[in-house]
Amino acid sequence: MTDIKIIDARGLSCPQPVVLTKQALEANARVTTIVDNETALENVKRLAGKFGCDLTVEPEDKNIHKIHITRGADFNKDQPFAASCETGVASSGPFVIAVTEDKMGRGDDDLGTVLMKAFIHTVAGQAKKPGVIIFYNTGVKLTVQGADVLEDLKQLESEGVQILVCGTCLNYFEINDKHAVGVVSNMYDIVETMSQAGRLLTP
Repeated sequence: MTDIKIIDARGLSCPQPVVLTKQALEANARVTTIVDNETALENVKRLAGKFGCDLTVEPEDKNIHKIHITRGADFNKDQPFAASCETGVASSGPFVIAVTEDKMGRGDDDLGTVLMKAFIHTVAGQAKKPGVIIFYNTGVKLTVQGADVLEDLKQLESEGVQILVCGTCLNYFEINDKHAVGVVSNMYDIVETMSQAGRLLTP
């Protein structure tokens, strides 16, 4: 029998259960994700449907569900999918974009760089702007001197969009001295901002 990858997403805020499940499906034919709230359940189900996967849900105690997912024959790991969800906070909460990488999608890195540049440029050109954009992990590389999206980010900041940049990540990549846009932030502020979001999107 094929091994099953288990993702224990209990206690994780959206969109983490979706992101972890998608990453697991890219490397495993069968994945079981354990969630403990209806928001995560519905969004993981939506992910499976988007990629044409077979799915069964096994209810457990209280709000806990095991979501059993099997990849279909036509599964394409490079198919675009934005992990977004309602967080359960009042709709008056800010629209938050969390940028976790300096590329968009998995597959060809050069293409991913082009897609991320197009994504940021498109966000900058929209009439309805996000309230906050958070950059962490390799996403912080988009906020330094010489980054292709720097001018778009500066435009967004000048129009009132709050840009939070993970200070730990800047330190890790040793690019503190190249930081060029946004506010250097910490995990407390990042978690608080994400938890209070009315809508949260990860490209």
